[in-house]
Amino acid sequence: MQDLVERRIGGRGVTVNVAESPLGWLRSRGLVDARQFAAGERLRADYEAAMLGPRVTMRWAPRVDSSGGGAIDLAGPQIAAKRRFDAAVAAAGPGLSDVLWRVVCAGEGMPAAEKALGWPARAGRVVLTLALDRVAAHYHLR
Repeated sequence: MQDLVERRIGGRGVTVNVAESPLGWLRSRGLVDARQFAAGERLRADYEAAMLGPRVTMRWAPRVDSSGGGAIDLAGPQIAAKRRFDAAVAAAGPGLSDVLWRVVCAGEGMPAAEKALGWPARAGRVVLTLALDRVAAHYHLR
């Protein structure tokens, strides 16, 4: 598996090391399969496109002036991504979506997610793989 991939985030091209994510770590060790990994990456892409993550700085709105030209509608794609994200999390179901969000979207390691949820060690991976299977089915991944 190649660790560096090109992505478009917020209209910019960036290089991402997927092995640094908890999901990438699980994939590189064979603990999640390619379908589950693809489902998690797609969910994370929708999460990032919906701009649901925490912000460090102020979120600046696009400039609006009286010239009337060139206005960019950023809300449409963001709203569509939020709907896709919400539908995928709902497809995972209650009880499974918690660990899914923590590991895939928030980037928590499995031990930290298990501790935060009050689960025994090594229980989270089983639950995460079930959630990823449901999300993969939701996204119609093979």
